[in-house]
Amino acid sequence: MKLNYFAKHLSVAKRWVATALLCMSAIAFVWQGGFLANTAAMAAPVTTLIASKDVGDRIQDKTSNDAGRAKGFIRDTADKVERTAKKNANRVENATDGNGNVLERKAKKDAGRIEKRAEQDAARTEKAVDNTQNAVERTVDNIKDALNN
Repeated sequence: MKLNYFAKHLSVAKRWVATALLCMSAIAFVWQGGFLANTAAMAAPVTTLIASKDVGDRIQDKTSNDAGRAKGFIRDTADKVERTAKKNANRVENATDGNGNVLERKAKKDAGRIEKRAEQDAARTEKAVDNTQNAVERTVDNIKDALNN
């Protein structure tokens, strides 16, 4: 449907009014947010700095705890993968009557390969967790040293 002359100009005017209203409300929102700022937080004493000794120690303790939990999770996952591989190999053995045929040998070889890969992946992931933990602790120590000097 083709708009007539009056409807076309009315449509353009509605778009301009909507845009202006949106911009004005955004300006009002930003303006009011500046006056509602908590000025008491700006004059906080120096003892509440994020890099204080107590906070740095808490960060390092939290990092150690989290790394320990992550390593436990990684080890549990590797153990579950290994158990599943053994269980699948046993199922194949039971299904083939345990006479040592090709499928049974392949299932056992695959189970061994899966267990080996799970151990390698777990070790690699644990090493990455250790590296991350060490990086965080070094960073916290560097910040504490910089603030103490």
